[in-house]
Amino acid sequence: MKLIVGLGNPGLRYQETRHNVGFLVLDRLAKLNSIVISTKRYQTLFGTGWIDSQKVILAKPLTFMNRSGEAVRKTLHFSQVGVGDLIIIHDDLDLPFGRLRFKKRGGDGGHQGVRSIIEMVGENNFLRLKVGIGRPPKGMDPAEFVLTSFDVSEKSDLDRILTHASEALGVALSEGLDTAMNRYQKK
Repeated sequence: MKLIVGLGNPGLRYQETRHNVGFLVLDRLAKLNSIVISTKRYQTLFGTGWIDSQKVILAKPLTFMNRSGEAVRKTLHFSQVGVGDLIIIHDDLDLPFGRLRFKKRGGDGGHQGVRSIIEMVGENNFLRLKVGIGRPPKGMDPAEFVLTSFDVSEKSDLDRILTHASEALGVALSEGLDTAMNRYQKK
């Protein structure tokens, strides 16, 4: 079983912001695989189901981004999934808008949600799917930028990007990480 966690901030205020792209991808993944995310427990909203022949738990921490690790640790414990079977979906400022990148292990790359998870689970041996949100305009604080909504031109591409990211995760689960990386990390 895999635990797939989309990172974001709870609440309507943050629903359509760049920092919530992990939630948006998770929602698309759930929709494409007919998984209902409606159970609330352990500071998490989650649902269970199947992606191809792989049993999965899709989860959204209900803590704010900087405290995502609390919810992830509790959900790992409850589900009895090991850290090696954890997949985190999150935004990345250092990738151009819409670019996808898988990463296995490593540091947090400056992402507070990933940092919280590493600190709380005590390991960094989990897969991440980074979704590029681009850099902020010159002079804008990155912490403010991630809490802004996508602009009009980005919104027109967002639907395609969410589906693309969901398909990449499906391929990683069914055909392996190398295949997904070769197919979806192209420039």
